[in-house]
Amino acid sequence: MVTLAEVAQHAGVSASTVSYVLSGKRSISAGTRQRVERSIRELGYHPNAGARALASSRSNIIALMIPLRTDMYVPVMMEIAIAVATTARTHGYDVLLLTGEEGPDAVRRVAGSGLADGMILMDVELDDERLPLLRQTDQPAVLIGLPADTTGLTCVDLDFKATGALCVEHLAQRGHRDVAVIGEAPAVYERHTGFAERTLDGLRTRARELGLRLLHRPCEGGYDAMAVTLARILDERPGTTGFVVQNESAVEPLLALLRQQGRAVPEDVSVVAVCPEQVAVQASVRLTSVAIPAQEMGRRAVEQLVDKFDGRGGDEVVLLAPELTVRASSGPAPVREP
Repeated sequence: MVTLAEVAQHAGVSASTVSYVLSGKRSISAGTRQRVERSIRELGYHPNAGARALASSRSNIIALMIPLRTDMYVPVMMEIAIAVATTARTHGYDVLLLTGEEGPDAVRRVAGSGLADGMILMDVELDDERLPLLRQTDQPAVLIGLPADTTGLTCVDLDFKATGALCVEHLAQRGHRDVAVIGEAPAVYERHTGFAERTLDGLRTRARELGLRLLHRPCEGGYDAMAVTLARILDERPGTTGFVVQNESAVEPLLALLRQQGRAVPEDVSVVAVCPEQVAVQASVRLTSVAIPAQEMGRRAVEQLVDKFDGRGGDEVVLLAPELTVRASSGPAPVREP
């Protein structure tokens, strides 16, 4: 393993000069800095993480709080986490993954221990109990998600309210008047999770404006739960011709059940999903969908946090505009017999 002394000898400078280049604590001439950096690259030197942290008062670690719950679609959460980790590495940071449902205790532990230079919080609820404590700390933080009150916070998220509105508009333009929303598991709404609540708000608001009848039913996902949910929807609204699905584990069961009932997609019913691109294109009927920009959200969150570290970032809310891709699952509403 290459040592700091070997870098100093290779660059023709003192060990303390190499240390100052690494820590940035003293001004070093551009020529000397370039010579030291070239020696570091050529020798493949990696500073000891503990020593570097002591010298710079930084850990070069970002804490990512991502509670893994059974009622959430884990692949999307992990895609965001991977984007956070890979982007963090390009900026010289490692990621500490906190997956427990600790709430404010996790914020308190990270902020009070020096474990990390900053935090990224996921699975954000409208009235998230972590936020009062987060506002009291001096530690930089970014939320992937949008609470009800964003004052004093930096957030990045898909504009889920606009997403809901976009799905309704697409179905309305094709003549659908009765639309059913198959939502996340009931617990997601009971926690008032931001993305689910905001999508529903956008769906309901735009449906009222366009004169559509909208029915929302949460669903645990899976075949059995979807069968019960679909039966209830068709019993309550037998004229339903449009479905909006925001529940990845319900997509394929819904399509299978519609086939079994002799309801062709999209001739008899149209289906629009809010889901990852991979889920949409690999479904048994390629789905018209609004994609979840997981990688973009993870990347933006890290960049906002690094800006805060460098004193460039202020509190801001970044909402990514939804894009609806039309595929084989949506078409004109069927003509009803007089």
